[in-house]
Amino acid sequence: MKILLAVDDSKFSEAAIQAVIKRHQRPGTEIKVLHVIDLGLPIQTSYAERFRQQFLKQGEALVARAAKRLRAEGLSVVTAVEEGNPKTSIIDNAVRWQADLVVLGSHGRTGLERFLMGSVAEAVARHAPCSVEIVRLGSAAQ
Repeated sequence: MKILLAVDDSKFSEAAIQAVIKRHQRPGTEIKVLHVIDLGLPIQTSYAERFRQQFLKQGEALVARAAKRLRAEGLSVVTAVEEGNPKTSIIDNAVRWQADLVVLGSHGRTGLERFLMGSVAEAVARHAPCSVEIVRLGSAAQ
C-alpha cells in the first residue's frame, strides 16, 4: 500500500502522522511525506528568494522530522517538498506516485474563513484518484 501523507507544521498534521502510525502498520506499506509551500507572493521583492529558501529549508526540516518518527515505527518513508498550490500539488502527487491513500489533517475551518481560504482537505477528497483519510483532532487516538 502506498500512502501519501500531506503535512504542514500544525497540530492537525500531527494528528495525521499519529493516525498513520496507529492505523497503517501493514508490511510493505510505503509512506510519502509531502509538504507543499504556497508562496503565492503577488509581487516580486528583493527578499522573495530569501523567503523562498527559508520556507524550503523549514519544509525539509518538517518532512525530515515526520519521516524520522515514521521510520522509528518501522515504516518505509520517502519525503518531498514542493512549491505550489497545496490542493493541486497533493492531488498531482497522488496521481504521479500512484498512491492508494492520501492522509491529511483537517483544520476544521468553517464559514467565512473556509470561503476565503478554501479547504485543502475538501478539494483533495473531491478530486484525488484514490481514497482519502481526513484526520480530525482527537481521531488519531481511535
